Amino acid sequence: MSKIETMKENAIAFYKMAYEGNPREAVSLYVGDEYIQHNPDVENGTEGFITYFERMQAEYPEKSINFVRAIAEGDLVSLHTHQIWPDDDQYITMDFFRFDTNGKIVEHWDAIQQIPKTSANPNTMY
Repeated sequence: MSKIETMKENAIAFYKMAYEGNPREAVSLYVGDEYIQHNPDVENGTEGFITYFERMQAEYPEKSINFVRAIAEGDLVSLHTHQIWPDDDQYITMDFFRFDTNGKIVEHWDAIQQIPKTSANPNTMY
C-alpha cells in the first residue's frame, strides 16, 4: 500500500474511532508528538481533542458518521463526511489532517455545514 493510501486509511480510522467514543485510543494510535487544532470549539493539544470527543459521545451517543470521500496530497488528507445527529440533524464536514514524517497526525482544520431541509437544486451535499 502506498504512503498516500495509508495516510487516508489512518485519517479515517482516527476520526471514526474518536467520533464513535474512543478518542484516547485514537490519539494513542494515530497522533504524533504534537496536535495543533484549528477548530475554535476544541482546545489545542491532544487532551483538548479527547475532552471534546468524550463530551460529544456522552451527550450524543446515537450520532453517526459516513465517510463520503478521502483525498490526499503531500502530507495532507481531506475527509468529506456526512454526520447524522439526534432528531435527524444532519451535517457535512470537510476535515483536513496534516501528517508528520512518521505518518502521524499533527494538525487539524475543519469546516462544517448543516444540511438544509430544502434546496434550490436536486443535488445532495454528499
